[in-house]
Amino acid sequence: MQDIKLSNKTYKLEQDPYRYRLQPVDNPELFREMFPYTETPKIAFNYRKVPENMPEDIFITDTTFRDGQQSRSPYTTEQMVHIYKLLNKLGGPKGMIRQTEFFVYSEKDRKALEKCMELGYEFPEITTWIRASKKDFELVKSIGVKETGILVSCSDYHIFEKMGLNREQALDKYIKIVEMCIESGLKPRCHFEDITRADFYGFVIPFATKLMEISKASNVPIKIRACDTMGFGVPYPGAALPRSVSGIIYGLQHHADVPSEMLEWHGHNDFYKGVVNATTAWMYGASAVNCSLLGIGERTGNVPLEAMVFEYASLRGHTNGMDTRAITEIAEYIREETGYDIPPMTPFVGENFNVTRAGIHADGMMKNQEIYNIFDTKKVLNRPAKVSITNTSGLAGIGFWVNDYMIKNDLPKVDKSNPGIQKIYEWVQSEYDGGRVTMISDEEMINQIHKYFAYCIQDTKMV
Repeated sequence: MQDIKLSNKTYKLEQDPYRYRLQPVDNPELFREMFPYTETPKIAFNYRKVPENMPEDIFITDTTFRDGQQSRSPYTTEQMVHIYKLLNKLGGPKGMIRQTEFFVYSEKDRKALEKCMELGYEFPEITTWIRASKKDFELVKSIGVKETGILVSCSDYHIFEKMGLNREQALDKYIKIVEMCIESGLKPRCHFEDITRADFYGFVIPFATKLMEISKASNVPIKIRACDTMGFGVPYPGAALPRSVSGIIYGLQHHADVPSEMLEWHGHNDFYKGVVNATTAWMYGASAVNCSLLGIGERTGNVPLEAMVFEYASLRGHTNGMDTRAITEIAEYIREETGYDIPPMTPFVGENFNVTRAGIHADGMMKNQEIYNIFDTKKVLNRPAKVSITNTSGLAGIGFWVNDYMIKNDLPKVDKSNPGIQKIYEWVQSEYDGGRVTMISDEEMINQIHKYFAYCIQDTKMV
């Protein structure tokens, strides 16, 4: 029987010709035509395009203390509390960073969670990620957490190959876990692991549909986190499932009636698509994108939280109260206090993300920073644009560096034709003519300024 109902979004009668039911299979569906394993994964197209449907309320959730701790040395309790405070500052008064999740298995993690809860912040709301056991549910409830994540793997890779179950057994197990969670007084967030290798119509949609039926019957919201566990998702219109991000989000809404506010995307960056996939999820109907600070996470990492801050601002034209300068505080804290080595070219947080070395670029920067800087990084991130000195910096690059130093020290600016600039330029060239291959350090440049400008000021007017 075909269902015809009035849509509360389009206000048209819409026909859904098929209600998807679990499709039992004797052998796992591994989509070998897409995932041959001994070759690069294939991106298939069927040219089925779905409509964009960006929700009015889109926001960020955080997994820095969960997935973000799975590929680095664990944070100390004190570090977690400090980072949580900075997340609150970055998210702003409107709670753009809506939630963050914690492990609860170690004493350190539980203590950090409790200390963060004692701060009394509304945002980010503290949630957990736990194993599916009644003991764990009771533990989380006793702490005072209202929502918890539950792992519910969706692909046959996990159901058959890892868990040793079939689809019916997996579905039955997951439903019992969710009902146990609700009976314990918690709101479940179901992590649909490996959704981009799952049989979408044969397992994902029937499972999601059943969850929505339970949600309506119990009057307890059940979130679905679509997890692109291996980074196989693609943002391209017309791409085929299970890799199509737009198809996944649209399908969960249209075929399983999952509302936007209950739909979250969790991506990985194995194929450099973490950010664009997360943005695509927003654009096609997911309210939340799950991220970690600096993108730190399993293997190649998660979607960088700071990246989605700027994606939001670019899409909406404002930051909705987010304090983007906190991004620099977070990066400096994680680098200095935890010893994490941030790659210098990393956008927004790397040491060199707004540093130029080419002399011709530095010349443009001296005339107008807007020519070679992505935006006013001093205002937005409290990170002034800089140049570094190498054999390609030229007089312009040296002049820019010297003037940056002069301004910071309340000294008058100099023109690049100043003899002091020429002296430093000659010294730099002599270094590289002698075989140097490393960049000139800040300390070396300061020494040269003190040396040559003490000499030049005596007979040259600084301009």
